Amino acid sequence: MNDTEFKRLTAAAAHCEMSNAAFLAYATDKAARDLTRTAAEIATEREVIDELFAARRHLGRIHGLFNQVAKALNSGADAPHLDAAAEAVRSAARRMEDAADALLAHRDGGAAE
Repeated sequence: MNDTEFKRLTAAAAHCEMSNAAFLAYATDKAARDLTRTAAEIATEREVIDELFAARRHLGRIHGLFNQVAKALNSGADAPHLDAAAEAVRSAARRMEDAADALLAHRDGGAAE
């Protein structure tokens, strides 16, 4: 447990007028009573993280392709759809960044900025 998680645990326990140990025992028991929901929440977050890493790999490959396009353009080649392709990549990168921000905000218990 990192410092932020420990502070969140301590604040939650205090809010419930419980010790950290009692709060953890209660929360663990509650999670264990509804394993379908608990597993779904954990799986959903893991799936989102997996997708973000896959998207990052794809953006890396796109970066390499754009380098090849730049080399071709510098050699006099024509790229009539380059602006549309570049805008699609920028849009995908923004969506990925927004998704990562939302995931981090969710994990920290706050709202995405």
